[in-house]
Amino acid sequence: MTNQHIALIYTGGTIGMEKTSQGYAPMRDFSTVLSTFLQNGIDVLPRYTFHAYASPIDSTNATPQDWQVIGRDIAARYADYDGFVVLHGTDTMAYTASALSFMLQGLRKPVILTGSQIPLKETRSDALQNLVTALQLAASDAINEVAIYFHQRLLRGNRSTKISAERFSAFDSPNYPWLARVGIEVNWNTAALLPRAEKENFQLPDYGHARILSMRFVPGMHCNTLDAILALSPHALIIEAYGAGNLPDNDPTWIKMLEDANAKGVVLVVCSQSSHGRVDMNSYATNSSFKRAGLIGTSDMTFEAIYTKLHHLFALNLSVSKIKAELRRSISGDLSLRCDTA
Repeated sequence: MTNQHIALIYTGGTIGMEKTSQGYAPMRDFSTVLSTFLQNGIDVLPRYTFHAYASPIDSTNATPQDWQVIGRDIAARYADYDGFVVLHGTDTMAYTASALSFMLQGLRKPVILTGSQIPLKETRSDALQNLVTALQLAASDAINEVAIYFHQRLLRGNRSTKISAERFSAFDSPNYPWLARVGIEVNWNTAALLPRAEKENFQLPDYGHARILSMRFVPGMHCNTLDAILALSPHALIIEAYGAGNLPDNDPTWIKMLEDANAKGVVLVVCSQSSHGRVDMNSYATNSSFKRAGLIGTSDMTFEAIYTKLHHLFALNLSVSKIKAELRRSISGDLSLRCDTA
């Protein structure tokens, strides 16, 4: 481990904040505070170099362009380091991790995102344990993908979602096994890890030009809602359906509006409001008309993975038919191999 050199990239987040009269805000001397905290464990940590963004990103303000900046920073430093730890706010960490997995395809080094629920300087903070373990994991040869480490859980980044704003176990991957469980020892789930690729295949296009919208179905929702959303001319619409991707078919207006949108080239994607399980639009007869309207099921992908994957595919300037095909394909372990084809 001592020969490994890790890039520790601070992009922002609660881990580097302190209390002010206006609430939590980025601390002015985070690098000094961080160095002081880590000094006590220097003998068990890999060598690291700290890189801080001049203007820390509050993750609630993060945009696709911010994912792009982080991805390009890692790519630019890729040859200089053996692994990467990205300090990031928890609110949109799963989005950034998912986006990085699509930009940094074929990774042959660890890229681990972490942060904390309580700032580093505060009493009872979870920051130090998360950071120390993330640094140690980033020096491992076992990891060749983007992951999130948080409170004893190492999770695939594009399978992760934030599940709690109050507990230290803020993240989980409901439809995919943990990559490792960390206690006194690191218990690896070797079968769940991505295999080492033959070579990197980084894709770093310009992000943020596509309009990706979402709509969550609720009982009794009027079709005017869909009409208003489609009036915004989205490139893609993520429809959050019930259960296994089930949608109400008692109003033919819904189906006609979606058929028209599909004919205009809008990519219509269905995910489930349920955390566990997968979209299977063949399960119920009510979905047959929606399948004919061109809706695409997304298997067991997280909403965060769907949203960032769409941004990535549109940034590559692919055709609509190619985007639909790539959505159904696992690019970086983002979905199970069996995916609904409609």
